[in-house]
Amino acid sequence: MGPTLRAARALVLLAGFYLLGLVLLAALAAVDWAAAVHTPGPFALKVFIVSAVLAVPIVRGMFMLRTPPDEDVPGVRVDDSNEPRLWQTVRDIAQQVGTRAPDEILLTGDVNATVGEDSRFLGLAGGTRRLHIGLPLMTGLSETQLRAVLAHEMGHYGNADTRLAAISERGRVHVLRTIAHFEARAGAKVSKERARQEKKAAAAVAKGRKAKEVDTTGTGFTYRAMARLYTVYGTFYLRATLSGSRRAEFAADIAAARIAGRDATASALREIPVIDAAHDFYLNSYATLGADAGLLPPPGEFLGGFRRLLAARHEELDAMRGGRLPAEPVSPYDSHPPIAERVARIEALLDDGRASDPVRPSLSLLTDAEGALAAVEETVLTPAAQGLRRLDWPELVHAAMSVHTERSAQRFGALVLGTEGGEARTERGDGTPGREAAGMSRPEPEGDGAGTLGALLDAIDAGALWRIAERLPRSEAAAAATGRAAREFARPQLRAGLSQLVSAEYLRQGRARWQLSWTESAALELPYGHADELPAALEAAVADRPDTGPLRALLAPPSTPQASEPAPAPAPSSTV
Repeated sequence: MGPTLRAARALVLLAGFYLLGLVLLAALAAVDWAAAVHTPGPFALKVFIVSAVLAVPIVRGMFMLRTPPDEDVPGVRVDDSNEPRLWQTVRDIAQQVGTRAPDEILLTGDVNATVGEDSRFLGLAGGTRRLHIGLPLMTGLSETQLRAVLAHEMGHYGNADTRLAAISERGRVHVLRTIAHFEARAGAKVSKERARQEKKAAAAVAKGRKAKEVDTTGTGFTYRAMARLYTVYGTFYLRATLSGSRRAEFAADIAAARIAGRDATASALREIPVIDAAHDFYLNSYATLGADAGLLPPPGEFLGGFRRLLAARHEELDAMRGGRLPAEPVSPYDSHPPIAERVARIEALLDDGRASDPVRPSLSLLTDAEGALAAVEETVLTPAAQGLRRLDWPELVHAAMSVHTERSAQRFGALVLGTEGGEARTERGDGTPGREAAGMSRPEPEGDGAGTLGALLDAIDAGALWRIAERLPRSEAAAAATGRAAREFARPQLRAGLSQLVSAEYLRQGRARWQLSWTESAALELPYGHADELPAALEAAVADRPDTGPLRALLAPPSTPQASEPAPAPAPSSTV
């Protein structure tokens, strides 16, 4: 379907929205006429009022012609003077596609590349063109693969997809806006009725009578019914335009294969889901690792650190590349076809003899990649985030993981010591009794941490281990178990919680350190020899006949400096 036919279809669908509004207004007018002719005056007046209230959202949706402006995508605009090679690449690709190059290029923090156009007259006339390129995407793609992605986006320009999207967007916005008006009215009606019934129920209780249960069933029905009509049309609208949108994606893929080569285009499409998944992992496990502790990586490394992850975890990434591509769209209304289908169509093309070259990174197209990463980072982070303390990666991992370890230890300590009430009391650093753990919803990280561990070990020595275990979260099977079976259910939880307390104590004494690793989970480095002895000491502390002696010996301050020299230890369950 060519641009002219697609424009005509979009206009017909947009006209259908107005036709639906006119039909509903005519139906309301007919109801008003029937009420005026065949019903008493007071009842007819009520019908007139309801009709007027229902007509307001319809009229508003029909005559609010202006669509809301697009939200500004956080990014940094680059021009030909500071990024000449990137601009030249984009212009060359646009020329090969046979379309006008974008007027603006913005670098963003997304794993994505998109094009947009400020078209006029419902998309019949073009306007300012913008190209958004995500730096994380450039970080993961080779230069050849990025050329394929850019050729795909220029293909959308050449196929008039960005201009004609204005018409479809107009209809979509109008439908959603009208639905929102009706749903808001229905919600307000329900809230008003609920408040009225609750007030009436409170009055009945005050007089000693039994209050009726609040029931808003049926309230706002007419509003919801009108919203349902527009929802049905909106669903039809989206489905009617969906096939055209997906055909446009296939056409853009063909343009990319023609310009950048079949293999480069297919490999770029295969790589994007891998980069997306890796970037999500990086943000959650590295970039924002210390956010809860008020810490962030150095300037430029919030985005730039992604390069380190990709370089270190190439084996895992290769395994992901060998997996299955997504064979289903993100949602039934996703304008993009499944990646698997797109790749299959491209790979079915004849071999053009241009093999994909994955060696040269696409960030090399930037004159100052480091500066671009730092500049885009400032647009991605909120002002509050930009004010957080910045640490180099090794210090960040140690500080952040230490805070996480301390908090986990506090939660476990408050939970288990709360079972003992007056028997198990925390001690402060000077050995004097402190607040009862049962009354400490959030123990202080520095003052009570060591005392919490000491109180727990004392309680274990006093024979309270299995009474403590009764307060741990339990499954149905664990709750029903008794005797040895109950102990076996509880033992792993006790050991894990005690391990958290012990790790926090090592960190508090300065005898352990979290070590950064880009290839696996962060590892807690313990004093020399302790990594081998600690598992057995923990097992002894939670055995059927507990013995805390080995654990206390490990935690005792070292007698010589050599005893505190650290050595690598297996990584605990905490992950980075």
